[in-house]
Amino acid sequence: MELYLDSADFNEIEKAFKLGFLDGLTTTPTFMHRHGVTDVDALILKLADIVPVLQVEALGKTAEEIYGEAHRLIDLGLQKDSSVFKIPISLEGVKACKMLRNEDILVNVHLVYTLQQAYMAMHAGASYVCPLVGRLQDQGHDALALVEQCVEAVNYYGYDSKIMFSSVRNIEHVRNAINIGVHTITVPYKVLQQMPENNFTTLGTEQFYEHTKLMTVKVKDVMSNVNPIVKSDTVLQEAIIKMTEYGFGCIVIVNGANEARGVFTDGDLRRLLQKGGRDVLQQKMSDLNYNTPLTIESDELLFKANDLFKVHKVDNLLVTEKGKPVGLLDIQDI
Repeated sequence: MELYLDSADFNEIEKAFKLGFLDGLTTTPTFMHRHGVTDVDALILKLADIVPVLQVEALGKTAEEIYGEAHRLIDLGLQKDSSVFKIPISLEGVKACKMLRNEDILVNVHLVYTLQQAYMAMHAGASYVCPLVGRLQDQGHDALALVEQCVEAVNYYGYDSKIMFSSVRNIEHVRNAINIGVHTITVPYKVLQQMPENNFTTLGTEQFYEHTKLMTVKVKDVMSNVNPIVKSDTVLQEAIIKMTEYGFGCIVIVNGANEARGVFTDGDLRRLLQKGGRDVLQQKMSDLNYNTPLTIESDELLFKANDLFKVHKVDNLLVTEKGKPVGLLDIQDI
């Protein structure tokens, strides 16, 4: 099934065709008007340079006018083998379709709302026959039944026409098109973006990234470059100020040899204040009791750190290099 983009927004067209697998672009005068296009010919030539196949309108009141407009665009620079001329269904339209197809010029007969309209387009040799699903459903019609009948007619009678599922409003329409077996679908950019999305896929992908990170990334690659340490002779009030400046909920206490003696947390602070009041703020860190720090070497892989977080139910690990504290690893870092 061919996949077309349905748009006249040049920015989204550029983004979409960088994907590399879209078959072509459909556009309409309505889309162009909506995006403020004032030089239609210039836009058409610009689009033709970046898309594999461009489907554009060839309007006219008579078959001869439609035929002339298609040739005008070809003379302007459109290539016959990569351009499809869209013609609204009518007697004059199918006459023009036959005239153009006799010259091997590709035609899309669109604005199709009934099976008999589709039959006329097929019999006139239309390269594409384009029922408008969304618009039909807006009017309360069974648009999917019509598209299915069109596909069956092509298959039963052996017409060369491709049925194009158009006026796509949502992802469900894409699924409908696949189930019916249409030959082509043209979708707006917002639907194209949604087509590969699924919450379970997102969750699974995130899990793969998480597990790969645990197995391949070292602690030193993700830890903060802040080393929140204070000397053991620092008074508690000053240590609290340093803890705030460092931006951690804990601080590492080191002795004169820069060896870790313990980790003091904001939880420890609350308990001290509740027990001893404000007077404890003047005590030195060496006078206090600390939690024994859980340490991990900076060259260890994250999976080991993750195990320590889970087993000990802590939020921070003291990171060391050859036994010397070099920083903290927060659980949010992994």
